[in-house]
Amino acid sequence: MTDLRSGQLADAVGVNVQTLRYYERRGLLDAPRRSPGGHRLYPAETVTLLRVVKTAQRLGFTLAEVADLLDAGRHRPGRDAGLRALAREKLAEVEQRLADLAVIRDTLRDAISAGCDDLIACAGSSCCPLPFVDPAERTDPAEPR
Repeated sequence: MTDLRSGQLADAVGVNVQTLRYYERRGLLDAPRRSPGGHRLYPAETVTLLRVVKTAQRLGFTLAEVADLLDAGRHRPGRDAGLRALAREKLAEVEQRLADLAVIRDTLRDAISAGCDDLIACAGSSCCPLPFVDPAERTDPAEPR
């Protein structure tokens, strides 16, 4: 496969050309060489690199985390570049978010089952499942009053 112009690369990966330039500024992509006409020319393997970046983003990694992983991989090829450790951390974050979402889901189901149609009326009802907390009742010192 030959070098790809910006539009071709963007189409192949499913991003726009501005994303490519942004990734260059962030250091995720090396500055491409230029054609005699001034067009950016990217090596064909850039498609794989960008697919890795987009997949990592879908898995919840920030661009800064992806950049760190790519940088570590470039400087320590074939060695542990920190992916496993970062993946463990990300997995813990995802599991916590899932637990939080499960609580929200269950509370919303309870609110529907309790027939809550009005937040104010529900708050005054003994059967209201919504966690209305009076600031004076907070016991967590880390929470602001």
